[in-house]
Amino acid sequence: MENVAKHDQPTHKVLWQLTRPHTLTASFVPVFIGTVLALQYEQIHTGLFLAMLFACLFIQIATNLFNEYYDFIRGLDTADSVGIGGAIVRHGMKPKTVMNLAIALYTASLLLGVYICMSTSWWIALVGVLGMAIGYLYTGGPLPIAYTPFGELFSGICMGTIFILISFYIQTGFVNEQSILISVPIAILIGCINLSNNIRDIEEDTLGGRKTIAILMGFEKAVQLLAALFIISYVWILGLVIFGISSPWLLIVFLSIKKPIQAIKGFKGSRSETPIAMKSTAQTNTFFGLFLGIGILLDFIFSKL
Repeated sequence: MENVAKHDQPTHKVLWQLTRPHTLTASFVPVFIGTVLALQYEQIHTGLFLAMLFACLFIQIATNLFNEYYDFIRGLDTADSVGIGGAIVRHGMKPKTVMNLAIALYTASLLLGVYICMSTSWWIALVGVLGMAIGYLYTGGPLPIAYTPFGELFSGICMGTIFILISFYIQTGFVNEQSILISVPIAILIGCINLSNNIRDIEEDTLGGRKTIAILMGFEKAVQLLAALFIISYVWILGLVIFGISSPWLLIVFLSIKKPIQAIKGFKGSRSETPIAMKSTAQTNTFFGLFLGIGILLDFIFSKL
């Protein structure tokens, strides 16, 4: 508890920071893409879209809260830590309160999941419960996923691929090759958000005993990996278009190319540029994903003309 340094700030601002709002597009983007992809097969069920969106947001925020709680309990977070909500170590919020908020959000997402399952298939419950378990085990449990080299893989698959496929499935009743292939670059870019966090936190995480992929590879090679993953994401979409799997409209994702370039330049620059690199990495996922969804939507609109 000695790591707590209380600073007065309105409660609503503390709670907002606790959600880590700059990362929340990682939930919106996959649900948006999965839903617009379903347009060419079925009329969109707005209730299911909103239920899926909020269920995913609640799971992501709860995961952030579990992270906040367990990193404090393990003595990893201090008032000087970066990239955290800081409700406990900076604003004196009780750890139990943070845990209770996480449980409340999981309960809300579970109720939304029941509605989704009642409207579609109960098989989705298995995937949903698995996703919630991974969210908790990311920093909870005896061997937190975040402490291993597999954090990027789990976050990318769960929040990228699975969120897109479930969003598509609840609208159409099936999953096809196109929906799986479209999910790949989003999974990669969500993993990149985690990788950029781990690159920034190499020194702190090393002291905390973590074995992230950034620590194992070292700073330079981890940044090179980040650059390679950015390139793969864009080339993947180009490949889908070249091989006739997706519409040329999807090439508008290249309008976001400036953001990954800024991210890599930021990491290769001075320490003061790291926040810019972090922000640009998150924005890469946001803009790439939004442009991808818009491209899919434009393809649908023009195919009907």
